[in-house]
Amino acid sequence: MNTTQAPATSLQDIIAHAKEYGFVFPSSEIYDGLQAVYDYGQNGVELKNNLKTLWWKAMTQLHDNVVGIDASIFMHPLTWKASGHVDSFNDPMIDNRDSKKRYRADQLLELKAEEYEKAGDVARGQALRDELGRLQGAEDMDGLRNLIIAEGIKDPISGTDNWTEVRQFNLMFSTQVGSVAEDASLIYLRPETAQGIFVNFLNVQKTGRMKIPFGIAQIGKAFRNEIVARQFTFRMREFEQMEMQFFVRPGTEMEWYERWRDARLKFHQAVGLPAEKLKFHIHEKLAHYANAAVDIEFQFPFGFREMEGIHSRTDFDLKSHQELSKKKQQYFDNDIDEATGKPYGNYIPYVVETSVGADRLFLAVFCNAFTKETVGEGEQQKERTYLKLHPALAPVKAAVFPLVRKDGLPEKAEEIIKSLRSEFRVIYEERDAIGKRYTRQDLIGTPFCIAVDYQTLEDDTVTIRHRDTTEQIRIPIRDLKAYIGQEVSMERVLEQM
Repeated sequence: MNTTQAPATSLQDIIAHAKEYGFVFPSSEIYDGLQAVYDYGQNGVELKNNLKTLWWKAMTQLHDNVVGIDASIFMHPLTWKASGHVDSFNDPMIDNRDSKKRYRADQLLELKAEEYEKAGDVARGQALRDELGRLQGAEDMDGLRNLIIAEGIKDPISGTDNWTEVRQFNLMFSTQVGSVAEDASLIYLRPETAQGIFVNFLNVQKTGRMKIPFGIAQIGKAFRNEIVARQFTFRMREFEQMEMQFFVRPGTEMEWYERWRDARLKFHQAVGLPAEKLKFHIHEKLAHYANAAVDIEFQFPFGFREMEGIHSRTDFDLKSHQELSKKKQQYFDNDIDEATGKPYGNYIPYVVETSVGADRLFLAVFCNAFTKETVGEGEQQKERTYLKLHPALAPVKAAVFPLVRKDGLPEKAEEIIKSLRSEFRVIYEERDAIGKRYTRQDLIGTPFCIAVDYQTLEDDTVTIRHRDTTEQIRIPIRDLKAYIGQEVSMERVLEQM
């Protein structure tokens, strides 16, 4: 099959395809939707669940010193005081007086830096980023506003630079808990999943008889009141995190930080993201709790953006919870310190964090899989669109087609469906010409299509078509389960990590 690659994919292509083929829908669309909130459709939820399952296996199944928990979304409000979210979980916002629109000041400046870099003036772009980092570090809101004006940044709607002062907005959603409104207490929807791990550190360590170093993994929802949320599922107000906090002996954190940094890059490559679309971005400006941080960025249609963060969080979190709760968060390490000949004794462990957004990983995998090709030659040329998903991640593993809807072919196809259903998600299709059925499955990323024809009735063989190459081979029905199972196995992915 002769193919040529189509032009670069736009984010609008991705959004349109995701909706049309049951991957992602705008939330509450019949009421005109809710900005930056999305629902996963019948195919999207399967793809996302496959990614979450693969991450969970990579963390807990491949490592005998990592276990999982599922902490509550609601936590005692002092949790967020200890973590620093109450006092410092803010974004710098600026309004345009003419359009009445609100923007994140730092994002306006980052976009301007990108403009310089795309125009070839990398030095000017980096200089702007450096100045932005300096002003943010100093919490100089006036300086941010003056920099926006000095750079000639105008509101895209009004076209003016009639900006207000820059103000900090806390990103946490608050609600109330209690049966009577007057007696209700202020409580927050968690802005991250990490704190649920930290407050359960000793519960897990003691009940699991865990020995440092060890990790605690969690997949769960988090909520942030993003004032400016954009770029589809990349930045949402309700999102899902896949995090692991790895507790280590103080002084060994950088070794583990580097190990987990490299391991996480291998994960993304194993799920099918190409090396040339991934890169490390080392943080120059560190969060208050970190002594080292790096992002794994993916090249989305809108540029390289953070997909996962790896952070050396020191002992900040456990120490803060110990101070505020007045309950010790220490571990007794009876290993012998060679320097002293005595046990290491009691200490608050240091933490290395890996945190990947499930929604961002979904978007990265979806964008990377979206493929448009021109196939054929001369008058036979046509454009082909398909999702080149890793078979282990595909929402549907196989579709079974009777060639025609008569002569016992549908019944034979149903028998095959029943034999495969306990192992894989498979579907039955009989409408339209078989070519159109193949196309529909290509568009949702189904790796295998199984055609049942008259020869099947004679010798119990079927034609199986491969999505990526459109190659077709003939195999016995009795071999289908093993053939498909080998191709779609998550274990094959895990072996690459």
